[in-house]
Amino acid sequence: MIFELANTDTREIAKTLVRVRDTTSQGTTSRVLTLIVVAKATDDIEAIITATNDASREHPSRVIVLVTGEATKPSRLDGEVRIGGDAGASEVVIIRLEGEVTHHLVHVVTPLLLPDTPIVVWWPYEAPVNPSQDPLGRIAQRRITDALLDPLVDALYNRRNSYTPGDSDMAWARLTPWRGVLASALDQLPHEPVLEAKVFGPSSSPSVDLAAGWLVDRLGVRVTRVATDDIVDSAQNHIPVLKVELLLPSGTLALEANSDEQTLAVSIPGRETARVAVNLRTAADCLAEELRHLDPDHAYAQALQGLNKVFYPIV
Repeated sequence: MIFELANTDTREIAKTLVRVRDTTSQGTTSRVLTLIVVAKATDDIEAIITATNDASREHPSRVIVLVTGEATKPSRLDGEVRIGGDAGASEVVIIRLEGEVTHHLVHVVTPLLLPDTPIVVWWPYEAPVNPSQDPLGRIAQRRITDALLDPLVDALYNRRNSYTPGDSDMAWARLTPWRGVLASALDQLPHEPVLEAKVFGPSSSPSVDLAAGWLVDRLGVRVTRVATDDIVDSAQNHIPVLKVELLLPSGTLALEANSDEQTLAVSIPGRETARVAVNLRTAADCLAEELRHLDPDHAYAQALQGLNKVFYPIV
């Protein structure tokens, strides 16, 4: 069901939510958190809502999507409430704002927050330079950004410089299956120290940089980040790291993405090359993972710290 409220205010939106709860079976008792999504009118809003709907099947939530328009226009607030099949396992409130009210988002959402539940803020595209100091970031236990889709060229390094426990990034979540395969390969014989590492991937992919930072932190060796000419697909329908080489005393352990974009070729010294399937991650998969643990992501923090020690060859 969809309820549209044109030129309204948060009080009327809150009343609509109460009325829906009282007249249908769509209660709020099963909601485990409030997810606030911040986007612009020019962003792909339906794709964002689809991702939150899919993620909500694992994490039923009250989703508040704030869509900001032009700040120079007269102040206006349009609301839309979606429940049932139109909202996955959540209730979705879409608020479109224009004018001065776009500068006061935290005051817009405050009356709609679920009591006594965690608050998560997700910026699917452009995010503040310092998310934890943003008014919405201050009230959140978890702040999720996406350095891949952020239009700022140095978005990843903003994350490193402003990191606060509770920050996380979808570029890091996209690495989870790949990291699992690499860790499993290192557990195989021969158990030898890694002497050096090289990570290959598109120059515009922050996931590759984070992979290099993670290896620096975990292995304590020189890690070279090699840029390739590949173009990053914003839909992320590929393995984020194209290749990694770990130099061992007995040879080179390598993981390389195959042309089918769904498997990795795993080469271990003294063994035949094996193929390992890797699940490609959608935005909903990454979002669900981030919502699964609201405590600080220490591995992500260490990968950010490791960026300082990654070697970037001068081309």
